[in-house]
Amino acid sequence: MKRFFAWLKALFNRGMDKLEDPDMMLDQAKRDMQTALTANREKAVQAITQRNRLQQMLDEAVRKSTSLENNASTALRQGNRELAKGFLREKAANDTTIETLRSTLAQATETVEQVKVAIKRQDEEVRKKTAEALALKAQWKQSQIQSSISKALDGLTFENEYEGSFAAARDRIRDKQAEAQARQEMLSGSIQGKMMAMEDQAMDYAAEDELRKLEEKLGLGAPVAEQATTTTTTTDSVDAELEALEKRLQQGQ
Repeated sequence: MKRFFAWLKALFNRGMDKLEDPDMMLDQAKRDMQTALTANREKAVQAITQRNRLQQMLDEAVRKSTSLENNASTALRQGNRELAKGFLREKAANDTTIETLRSTLAQATETVEQVKVAIKRQDEEVRKKTAEALALKAQWKQSQIQSSISKALDGLTFENEYEGSFAAARDRIRDKQAEAQARQEMLSGSIQGKMMAMEDQAMDYAAEDELRKLEEKLGLGAPVAEQATTTTTTTDSVDAELEALEKRLQQGQ
């Protein structure tokens, strides 16, 4: 039974050594960085799509205002002043929507530009970390070679007259091997810290994206007080615009 548990322990330790292998850790870190970059690019595409949709809505609203003004002109030519006034009233309400869309579009455009800059910086960071991972792998291979040399020398025996020289060589190699292992341990800790920092940065980007979506959902644009003032003055401006349009039509005749 003791031998069985010893075998299980050895098997477990071998599996843990593989899991903690620096090559595997670096490969996983690169995969995580690429996954985060891909996800952020997809979110940026969604943000740009929504910005373009706002632009389409604004263009459509502008065309509608132009059409309403043309309809009002036609009604006045036909002598139907009430119908012309209705068209202008609808145009005034549509103009308010246009101002709101312009404000929202400006905010969306600013957010999209910020996201583009963040994606570009993240892409550069991924390339930098990929190059660093290659250098760390090379260092790990060097330390493995040092370990192999040390193990090989441990099994050698010589005449007594040479024992002192080889003992000194073994000590030197062991010291270098211990130093290499210590440096590798420090580098591994640094990699884990940088991975956590990248995860925090990805969470910050996700939070910024959710905040932008919430602002769009709430329709944040012109202040409420300004919209109320615009609504109260719509009726007066419609009458004034109607009179001005009627004068232009009379001068044109």
